[in-house]
Amino acid sequence: MVGTVKDRLSRAIGLETNDRDDDVPSISNADLFVEREPTVQEFFAELAPSARDVGQYVYDLFPFVHWIGKYNWTWFVGDLIAGTTVGAVVVPQGMAYAQLAQLPVEYGLYSSFMGVLIYWFFATSKDITIGPVAVMSQVTGNVVLKAQDVLPNVQGHVIASALAVIAGAIILFFGLARLGWIVEFIPLPAICAFMTGSAINIASGQVPKLMGINGVNTRNAPYQVIIDTLKGLPTTQVDAALGLTALTMLYLIRGVCAHMAKRQPQRAKVYFFISTLRTVFVILLYTAISAAVNVSRQKNPMFSIIKTVPRGFQHAAVPEVNVDIIKSFASELPAAVIVMLIEHISISKSFGRINNYVIDPSQELVAIGVTNLLGPFLGAYPATGSFSRTAIKSKAGVRTPFAGVITAVVVLLALYALTTVFYYIPNAALSAVIIHAVGDVITPPKVIFQFWRVSPLEVPIFLAGVFVTVFNSIENGIYTTICISFAVVIWRLFLSRGRLLGLARIRTIKATTNGKTHDANEEAVTEEQGQSLRTGFLPLDHEDGSNPRVVVQSPFPGVFIYRFAEGFNYPNASHYLNHLTNTIFSETRRTDPNTLGKLGDRPWNDAGPRTPKLDDMDSRPTLKAVILDFSSVNNIDVTATQSLIDVRNQLDRYAAPNTVNWHFANIENRWTKRALAAAGFGYRTPRPDPGESAGHWKRIFSIADLGGSDSAATAAAIEEKAERPVVYDVEQEPSPDMLRVSDKDVPRNPGSARLVAVQGLNRPFFHFDLQEAVEAALLHVERDD
Repeated sequence: MVGTVKDRLSRAIGLETNDRDDDVPSISNADLFVEREPTVQEFFAELAPSARDVGQYVYDLFPFVHWIGKYNWTWFVGDLIAGTTVGAVVVPQGMAYAQLAQLPVEYGLYSSFMGVLIYWFFATSKDITIGPVAVMSQVTGNVVLKAQDVLPNVQGHVIASALAVIAGAIILFFGLARLGWIVEFIPLPAICAFMTGSAINIASGQVPKLMGINGVNTRNAPYQVIIDTLKGLPTTQVDAALGLTALTMLYLIRGVCAHMAKRQPQRAKVYFFISTLRTVFVILLYTAISAAVNVSRQKNPMFSIIKTVPRGFQHAAVPEVNVDIIKSFASELPAAVIVMLIEHISISKSFGRINNYVIDPSQELVAIGVTNLLGPFLGAYPATGSFSRTAIKSKAGVRTPFAGVITAVVVLLALYALTTVFYYIPNAALSAVIIHAVGDVITPPKVIFQFWRVSPLEVPIFLAGVFVTVFNSIENGIYTTICISFAVVIWRLFLSRGRLLGLARIRTIKATTNGKTHDANEEAVTEEQGQSLRTGFLPLDHEDGSNPRVVVQSPFPGVFIYRFAEGFNYPNASHYLNHLTNTIFSETRRTDPNTLGKLGDRPWNDAGPRTPKLDDMDSRPTLKAVILDFSSVNNIDVTATQSLIDVRNQLDRYAAPNTVNWHFANIENRWTKRALAAAGFGYRTPRPDPGESAGHWKRIFSIADLGGSDSAATAAAIEEKAERPVVYDVEQEPSPDMLRVSDKDVPRNPGSARLVAVQGLNRPFFHFDLQEAVEAALLHVERDD
């Protein structure tokens, strides 16, 4: 009754339902299966979170509760060593990076402290270290300088703190909304270009300070900074002696330690820690030299030094955020967010792969967001993951994210106990530390060559990002690489072209050498595997690189197999179907030329002959069937569905008075089946008359074992056998796990297992795989002929 009302209502509003569940064939010795369409209610039910999902969401927001109960002394020792090592490195680096951000050095220490202290609550990576980094500090410095031009009365640290709050809030929203997948839009070449260009940008801006050259505007494009630096070489001051020797010493210590670690592998750990602490050693050495030289001339030091560093958190306060401050850096905000995302997620993923664990990108965004929201209350500026300190932490044997607390203690001690020592640190030595650090993130030539081997199109993207960064700015370099990469993806999507497939007879063999060790000059003996002969589907034109000597044939004259390349939606639907129809028109002939009609009744763009005549010389076949492989299609939209309908109508006119049967294979999404069925696909074209029984035409489908010999299904089958006879040939071989039969066949020897249809029998032209689709198409071609 309900169904009748539904059908009447559908007809009243002009809708035709395609459900023909009553038109389902019966199968001997096998259970039927009628596939139901998904409903809109099910769609929203899948999206709506359950109480369990909400609880799991809250639980996952604090990953530390997953492992803190198992914390032990072994883990603590590893964390203590790694945390102390990173703390010794982050103190000089934090002060150096603060200068990049156009801020006093103590703000780098504030950012270092808050980053490592807060992160471990939300971390899914044990290796990552959040804090001030070179690139983000450079971006912050650009923001501060530009904002101070607009708001000269606002101090730089106020602007930097406001930037951290706003960027942190945006990233926290992405994390809480579980949008961590958004970082996948930034490909590896874009990240490498960004890091390389930024390193060049930062290094070029630090050379004047390293050499003691005044009058160089480091806000200019890097190429201009390099030119101005070269022009200013005659004005080099004594700072160059400290800067160049400090830089040389940093590279020398690292090189010697790497060489000795190879010479003496048993002491590799010792050399690692010596190399790791080289920054601390160099800073302490040059601080001692500076103190010895400048202790008696504090008002007029021989070279540039840091001078007074406030003790403790002297700038702790509620960050000032207002409309004017936000407007001053609004244009740079997207670049700042992208930089924070790129650095942190790429680093955490890399070290997760190296150390065999998986990070949660969305949760990592929560960690960055919370860090940058709370950090400014103690004076911190924007912070994100650091590559160099993460590598040190990983190699030092870190065991859990709790190592960040150890690092925070080291930074805290530095803030309260070592500020007097910081007074004499030479600025040239800090510049050497920065140049040495950013040099490691420059992409080496061998990696670029690997890009060329894998995907040549990615190399111009990389070079474009580097050149824009060098000749313009970091922000525009980021936008350039992302935009070009996105354009390439869109280009590939819109212009993707499927392939027409054919059949080939395939066998599997193994090469043996009669029990002997295989020699390169020895001819191998091939041995065929049992039951290896099968049907393979290859492109007719061998575009996939298969051996062109392999004979690939069409399954039947007038039957076409088409495989989509990259989904099937509105961007590429027309391109796909134009390729298919053009191929069909070129390889087949119109079934009845007289269906063209009179010349005056035809469309103006019809390519048919002026006078319809049957060309006896045209040996091309007529169109019989189209088989579409949906293995690469996850879902389709209205545009793609309408395109299929239009092409079906076009080909039906072309094949008239015959009709074209459309078969679909490898559909793996219920909503895709629903969309196709709503468009009238999945049935014979035209569909059987409602009064015609299903026995008037055959269907091909697949069946599978429902259970083993000891299953409940088998027990039920045994009981059922006692009530009715079972028909099968006992002399046949046992059936394989998967059988393909027609609705008039009887399954071969069900054996001890109950059989069941794999897919719904109410959509007879939706097939399990291409083999089934081809067999079904040939079955109907033979019947029609």
